[in-house]
Amino acid sequence: MAHHAPAVDPATLREGIGDLAGKLRVPLLILGAVGLLAAALLSLLSGGEFAKRFLFGYLWAYWFFLTISLGGLFFVMVQHVTRAGWSVTVRRLAEMLAANLWVFVPLGLPLVAAVMFDGMGVWEWADEDYRAGNELLEHKAPYLNKWFFLLRCAIYFSVWSFWGWKLYSLSRKQDETGDPGLTQTLHNWSVAGLPLTFLTVTFAAIDFLMSLTPTWYSTIYGVVIIAGCAVSVHATLAIFVLLLRKRGMLTEAVTVEHQQDLGKLLFGFIIFWAYVSFSQFLLIWYADIPEETEYFLTRLSHGWTFMMSMLLAGHFIIPFLGLMSRHVKRRDGLLTFWCVWVLFMHAVDLYIYIMPRLTHDAVHAAELAGATADEINAIGLPLSLVDLACFVGIGGFACATLLTTAAGVALVPYRDPRLNEALAFHNT
Repeated sequence: MAHHAPAVDPATLREGIGDLAGKLRVPLLILGAVGLLAAALLSLLSGGEFAKRFLFGYLWAYWFFLTISLGGLFFVMVQHVTRAGWSVTVRRLAEMLAANLWVFVPLGLPLVAAVMFDGMGVWEWADEDYRAGNELLEHKAPYLNKWFFLLRCAIYFSVWSFWGWKLYSLSRKQDETGDPGLTQTLHNWSVAGLPLTFLTVTFAAIDFLMSLTPTWYSTIYGVVIIAGCAVSVHATLAIFVLLLRKRGMLTEAVTVEHQQDLGKLLFGFIIFWAYVSFSQFLLIWYADIPEETEYFLTRLSHGWTFMMSMLLAGHFIIPFLGLMSRHVKRRDGLLTFWCVWVLFMHAVDLYIYIMPRLTHDAVHAAELAGATADEINAIGLPLSLVDLACFVGIGGFACATLLTTAAGVALVPYRDPRLNEALAFHNT
């Protein structure tokens, strides 16, 4: 059934975020600085290798916010590659997330520096003394070495920052000129950038996350991380839409029909995340190769068993049932709840990927010393305020620069040739 675009006041399509950037930018920057300072102090007070404790919390928070912006880049490119019309009125929000990828360059420098300083106890493969005598790591040395890692990081950050800003600037240029030819230009840039982004995110996940356990490997790891990017960005976009509409913005451009589609995509990518995550587990369990099974053995013991069960239920079963109904996706309060839930579980997912390596050596020493199971479990699960402070710190900086990116820019690409298709969009 065909639908005609409703009459919309052109002025409302040109609306931006107003004075939100001016009001919140400085407080968010202060919050970010205070958060990271508090994380550093808490790490120092915790005793032991305080730099190592800080870096693990920093890495977790960094990748949480990075995956959302990378998801925004994927979203924008997929919409252009498929020539989608329904998403035009929500695409600008994803463009802003993608354009904000530049901030993860300076925020990523502490992690890159840690690798260059022999890994600082986080990336053990960067320590020549640790690598010496380990035959498997010696074989991986042509790839896992500091200078090649530095070169790869330069490529990752360049690709993400360039493509995120390029697509955003071309979209804004179309707002100014109304040139319909820019739609084909955006398509061409997206066709070139999509496989390149897929590859760089895959290898970045291997370098920063999988190499925390340098003797372990998984051929599906990059896809699992990209699935997390997709889940997190659709939850974030839905929250943005709901918050902006509550403040009187996007009320005509984005309807409950777009809201429902964002909910459907979130629902679908939750299933995809579960599929690839289970595939990774099943293949490793079935092959039963020691170098592969060590990853899951660590995460199914030493206090992590509950977290893994929580992930299965909270990241798949519960939101699968919660988001199945069409009614839920069209109700602001219910969809907001499930989006926040999914983002929380995405944070738990990354926590399980990263944090077991923090206590790996301490757990091994406790086992050799004959500690009880309860004592080992208490050591194995390193929940700490350091992680929360890092989350607040990086989140504060990322949100502040996102507001700067969005300042003075229309929330809708109002001269996109497919705008009428988006305005007339209706779920059948």
